[in-house]
Amino acid sequence: MAHGSAVRGTLFLVAGPSGAGKDTLIAAAATRLAATHVFPRRVITRPAGDDAEQHAHQSSEMFASAEAGGAFALSWSAHGLRYGVPVSILTDLDAGRHVVVNVSRAVASAARQRFSPCKVILVTARREILAERLAARGREAPEIVTRRLDRQVDLTPDSLIVNEGPIEITLARFLEALVG
Repeated sequence: MAHGSAVRGTLFLVAGPSGAGKDTLIAAAATRLAATHVFPRRVITRPAGDDAEQHAHQSSEMFASAEAGGAFALSWSAHGLRYGVPVSILTDLDAGRHVVVNVSRAVASAARQRFSPCKVILVTARREILAERLAARGREAPEIVTRRLDRQVDLTPDSLIVNEGPIEITLARFLEALVG
């Protein structure tokens, strides 16, 4: 293992439907767990904007080239976009640091098979709450919001976080899943 670490870090896959609050929870956890956890910026083919997530933007062509060159430890397509997690997470995991990434529910099972130790944290909320949150962010047309809400993926998580109440309570549960 790199850097003399005796224990490999855990890869935490944070998954859930659009609007569940994954990016908000990840951002809050990053300020509290920076000494032991790494929160890499994903690469997305969506231009950077006012999202809760600060991601690195690449054009579709740049993304395809980076992916072909082995720049991503994980990559997937969802909602007409491409997403990638930098290959640098492998060094972090080998050094004993825990890595927390927002991933598609559709890629979580395959990623769980590739990485060990790996834990899946499913963040969710009732459909009406998800619909309100997606409408409030104003990023997609109503028919796209409906498609996001209708998307079903079978996933068995290690931890389930229902994000419907006060953020302080939800964040406490999320932090417990990351350190407990």
